[in-house]
This record gives sequence, C-alpha cells and structure tokens, in this order.
Amino acid sequence: MSFIKIISQNFLAFITIIAVQLNAQPNPYNTVEGVWGKLPKGRTWGSTSAVFPATDGSGNIWVAERCGANSCAGRDDMPILLFDQSGELLKSFGKNIFVWPHGIHVDKNNNVWVTDARGEDGIGHQVHKFSPEGTLLMSLGTKGKSGKGKYQFNGPSDVLIAPNGDIFVADGHGAGGNNRIVKFNSEGKFLKTWGKTGAESGEFRDPHALAMDSQGRLFVGDRGNSRTQLFDQEGNYIATWTQFGRPSGLFIDANDILYSADSESNATWGNNPGWKRGIRIGNAVDGWVTALIPDPEPDPDNASTTGAEGVAADSQGNIYGAEVGPRMLRKYIKN
Repeated sequence: MSFIKIISQNFLAFITIIAVQLNAQPNPYNTVEGVWGKLPKGRTWGSTSAVFPATDGSGNIWVAERCGANSCAGRDDMPILLFDQSGELLKSFGKNIFVWPHGIHVDKNNNVWVTDARGEDGIGHQVHKFSPEGTLLMSLGTKGKSGKGKYQFNGPSDVLIAPNGDIFVADGHGAGGNNRIVKFNSEGKFLKTWGKTGAESGEFRDPHALAMDSQGRLFVGDRGNSRTQLFDQEGNYIATWTQFGRPSGLFIDANDILYSADSESNATWGNNPGWKRGIRIGNAVDGWVTALIPDPEPDPDNASTTGAEGVAADSQGNIYGAEVGPRMLRKYIKN
C-alpha cells in the first residue's frame, strides 16, 4: 500500500470520527408537539425559513412564511407574522410585497427586515425594512431585477443589522448567485462588498445565513461549502468552522450561544456525508458544540430539505425552527 493511500485513509477515518462525535452530542430539549403558531381559520402554513425574536422585551416571535405555499407570487396572504409566547397571532402584514420571503432580522428598535430571494412579476430580489406596525420604511435592491451592481441583488438570502446600524446582506441564494456579502450604512448607502464563488477562505457557495456575536464578528453560513466563515465587519477573514454542520440558518443569542440549523447534510446527495441533520448548539466564542437536536425526519438521506432552515432562540432559551419542506414552525423547550 502506498504512503499517499495510507495518509488518505487515515484522514478519512479521522473525519469520520469527528463527525460521529459531533453527531453524538446530547439533546437537552423537548419538542412541542404539532405546529407551533396558530393561524387564522382557513389559513395554512407555507414554507418557512425566517424566524427571529422581537427585541422589545415582549418575548414575541416574528416569522415570515411563503403565503401558505412555497411562493407568495399571485397570492394575497400577509407573510410577516407576529406571535406571542403562547403561539397566538398578534398581527400580520406584507401583502403583495414578496415573492419568496427568506431571511429575517429584527433590529434593536424592533424594526423587521426581510429578504426576498426570488423575482417574479416585477417584484423580488430585495431587502425590505418594516416598522413594528408594518409600515414599509426602506427597500434595498432593484425591484424585480437581479444583478451584480452596488444596489442590486441576485437572490438575497439573509440580512443582519449591526449595533451601529450598518446593514449586511448575504447576496446569492444557490451556488449560481452572486456569492458575496454586501454592506450598507444605516441609511442604505453602499459601503463595500466582498466574496466571490469558490471554496477558498473568503469565498462562498450559497451564503445562506448571517449572525453576529458580542465581539462584533460576522458569522456567514456558507452552506454550499458546508462551513461557517467568520469575518470582522470590514470583511477581513478570521476563521472557518465546520463543526456546526452545513448551515442553512444561524442565530447567536445575548449569551453568545450559537444555534446552527442543518437541513441539508445528506449522504445520498454527497452533501456533508457523515453528518446528521438537526440544530447544533454551542459556544460562539470558542466554537465548542454542546448539543444537537436531531432532525425529526426519520430518513433524511432519502428526503430533500427537512427540519429547520431558519433558527432562533428567545430570552428563555426556547428554540424555534422554521421548516421549509415540512411547512411549519416548530418549538423546542429546554429540559
């Protein structure tokens, strides 16, 4: 046996051991049975990837779903929803503004930012800012048109507002998108962009999620590369983490706990083989993974997107998983 072959086999064995260890993390959460969040009579949940807690201390939960289907195109439902802690619907808005609501962020003033990651019938490919009452305050991107310019997006997946008001957009849903991060100031003025298609440090393949820790580091869920990349707010590369799986969604709470939703690891497709789907929970400071909520799908290797794509946690430590394939919002309560 050649030396190179021995090294290769040993490396693969090492990767397998690491994956098994991370897959074996405990699950200290109980699942609330059924769909969480009560919709009006006659209204059903659509594909849901966007969930974020209110920042006004109410404990309420903001959600954006796709109008009872997997697209809001041609539908009159209001996709942005606010629920109280018991799952009662408090308000809804956003009618006829979105094609494909995808990512969500609630800033320190409780304004709600939602990305629209598709375009159709003259709308889409934008990021919208709403007041807590539902008034449209700002839109970024060229309405209904994809592009690579300073004020254009091609399938923006997520948005994040830094403490100083700067706006970060993960631009490019799917490997064929722009694969970049775009930064604006609080007024929506373009500041800079970084990234391109690839697998090297600072490159992306489907940047799908954003989060920021207490140090101000920007976490980018680089889903197509099955990794999370860390940057400072000027786009300087810091590190790459693979221990949180293939991230569709990221969330960091006030205690620097990192939640990563892996809805696509799949041995059949060759997407991050050896890793189980589910929500991984750990420390955003040192990167240590402490818990894994397994995907509720019993056979994810023979299914498409399952479990949570979007993930968030409230101040009590309850976790919310926004599910695209199953079309629901699921709640987990710590034991």
